[in-house]
Amino acid sequence: MTKTVTVSHPSGILKGQVQLPASKSEANRALIIAALAGGESELQNLSEANDTQLLQRLLSSDSDTIDAEDAGTVMRFLTAYYAVTGQTKTLTGTERMCQRPIKVLVEALQELGAGIEYLGEEGYPPLKIKSFTGSDKKRLKVRSDISSQYVSALLMVAPLLPEGLELELEGKISSKPYIEMTLALMKQFGVDASFEGNTITVPHQPYQPATFAVESDWSAASYWYSMVALAKEADVTLLGLREASHQGDKAIVEIMRRLGVYTEFMPDGTRLTKKRAEKRVAFDFSNCPDLAQTIVALCAASGTAVEMTGLESLRIKETDRIQALQIEVLGIGASLEERTPGVFQMNPSLMIDRELNFRTYQDHRMAMAFAPIALLQPIQIQEPEVVRKSYPRFWEDLEKMGFELRYSEQ
Repeated sequence: MTKTVTVSHPSGILKGQVQLPASKSEANRALIIAALAGGESELQNLSEANDTQLLQRLLSSDSDTIDAEDAGTVMRFLTAYYAVTGQTKTLTGTERMCQRPIKVLVEALQELGAGIEYLGEEGYPPLKIKSFTGSDKKRLKVRSDISSQYVSALLMVAPLLPEGLELELEGKISSKPYIEMTLALMKQFGVDASFEGNTITVPHQPYQPATFAVESDWSAASYWYSMVALAKEADVTLLGLREASHQGDKAIVEIMRRLGVYTEFMPDGTRLTKKRAEKRVAFDFSNCPDLAQTIVALCAASGTAVEMTGLESLRIKETDRIQALQIEVLGIGASLEERTPGVFQMNPSLMIDRELNFRTYQDHRMAMAFAPIALLQPIQIQEPEVVRKSYPRFWEDLEKMGFELRYSEQ
């Protein structure tokens, strides 16, 4: 039996306030850094996302076997954390997690003196983390075109290394704002580093306990931007967002300015209202790949043609997100095609007049990206509970804004 939610909105008019969840990107980094600082820090507004709650539990666990479930940041950050702090752990996850590569990070940690073995296929979890002997290596080259999480994992443990770390990033830097976020949070806890060109230098130094309040999540905000764009009328305030944000997904402000949403920054967050949208756009998602699904679903439904680059990392997420999008937009009568290597063209639907039933592929962002289409017509979304990974209250927040939800099993 597959759980399904039918979503509709009788009026198509959105007015009100939304208290967004806290950023799990910030929260997960803050949890690792606070642990490295000795556990005396005060972290405020921690994310209610399953990934953050999971990481919090695992950091306090005495178990020899650690299950990161389907959480990419948890797997990657804990690999570096356990390795450099010399803890003996078996680190595993879901079937999909054990299909997601981790070789770049493991090889870097091994060069630094970590004892790590693969318990299954080489290059993939599960891992056996055994010891940390250290090495005289202080300069590393690491690929940065696959996942910025590898880089962030190494940076957070770098101050503990006897000689610190000089990290040279090879290739196109993926999700650079997330690397900058990591460095900014490290600074909040007393660690200085430099990022010049493609080289990041972190001297050996101690973390200092600190008080840190986590910002609301710009990734979660993106779904409300999409809803405002598709609504007949809209005046929505998203609480807890900062204009001076470290989150890469703040890029949604400029992206949606072209797709029909005006942003006004307020003392307590942002106010979103409708404006005229462009019908043909091009975006590079290198620094904000988590926004791609939102934009594909919106443009497919609203009749906007979009050229997209910077999607390389989507292949190794919770699912192969490019393939999942290609399949699901077909139901709207749209298509997502790779015209030349790395360049995708989304050809939109001109009319939605069929029953729409979207699969989520165990991916929280698939569910939330396609949900705004319910403002145009009733839709069905399979496995709606996947939103617990990053935005557990998503469906409740939709109901508060006038959406009607009906759950069933098929």
